[in-house]
Amino acid sequence: MNVFSGTQKDVRLVGKSPAMRAIEADVACAARSDAKVLITGETGVGKEVIARLIHRESPRSGSPLVTLNCAGLPDSLLESELFGHVRGSFTGAYRDKPGLLEMAPGGTVFLDEVGEMSPRMQVVLLRFLESGEIQRVGSERAHTRVNVRLITATNRDLRAQIVKGDFREDLYFRLNVVHIEVPPLRERVDDVLVLMQYYLDQYAKSHKLEVPLLGADALEALMAHRWPGNVRELKNVAERVVLRHPGRLISVAELPMDVLKKPAAQPVLTAYVPTRTVAEELTERMMQQGESFWSAVYPQFMSRDITRLDLRAVVQIGLESTNGNYRLLVRLFNMPQEDYKRFLSLLRKHDCHLPFQKFRAVPARLSANLPAFAKEA
Repeated sequence: MNVFSGTQKDVRLVGKSPAMRAIEADVACAARSDAKVLITGETGVGKEVIARLIHRESPRSGSPLVTLNCAGLPDSLLESELFGHVRGSFTGAYRDKPGLLEMAPGGTVFLDEVGEMSPRMQVVLLRFLESGEIQRVGSERAHTRVNVRLITATNRDLRAQIVKGDFREDLYFRLNVVHIEVPPLRERVDDVLVLMQYYLDQYAKSHKLEVPLLGADALEALMAHRWPGNVRELKNVAERVVLRHPGRLISVAELPMDVLKKPAAQPVLTAYVPTRTVAEELTERMMQQGESFWSAVYPQFMSRDITRLDLRAVVQIGLESTNGNYRLLVRLFNMPQEDYKRFLSLLRKHDCHLPFQKFRAVPARLSANLPAFAKEA
């Protein structure tokens, strides 16, 4: 358990990819309210950083932020950490102890790896969310009510957990008011070098050493690496480089072996096309099977079954087919022309509106599948 207080000015998001811009917008939106937030993403992508940013930018920033990792804690200990216990409730309980929910009055509680909670603890947490009352372990009645904001995070697919019966659907909907999905580092390659330079500077400063310089071949290897450990792995690599080669020009041979396990020429995903198979499947349903955007894409996007990056990829494929013409894109995606403004408004609202100019010189990649109106235009 960790307790943070103050403004935490050292916390920041580093990156320049469209995904990072979208996350910044999501953080700003979440900070304006007291709504519960669910942050999802692979291990090491920085979910706790996002939770701390939301707290720092919120009206609760003057009160504590308390964090707890739910993974690996038995029910009895997790319940005691959350709600506290009374003296004599179990062996070693020599005095009354408040739980972390009482330690953040007016503040924020961040529960990491909430998907690891047992079914029993899920019921206990759901009861608290419904009543706001704290009942300490060993007590026969509620002790007090608390005013805290709850932010949770998990690297698990909670929808799949619900299907398997491992996670309560009612708890999921309680926690998932504002959903922030953090893509893995391999899907935001534009951020790799920005993050690496940032952490090289930070570790050189903390260890009082000169900042190493990255050679062209080292940069290429870093961009090609898949980063299975995400930002956490990148930070580790940056610190090792600083400690081993301070102030030197770093070639690919001087990078850690973990980075060199796969060929440097391994293809990487671009910023706009994170999951080509999903985007191509959706565009095929519209352009070849005649489905409308509002039935094929929109419901999946609003239910978070596909991400912003998926929607951008769908838009990109369509604009390549219409040479950047959004009015033709509306017809290509089987929408009535009066939906033009509604469609653009949706794309702009979710940061999925792509500049049309870059597609004007691109030949229509799917011209054979275009309807007659698009070919004539």
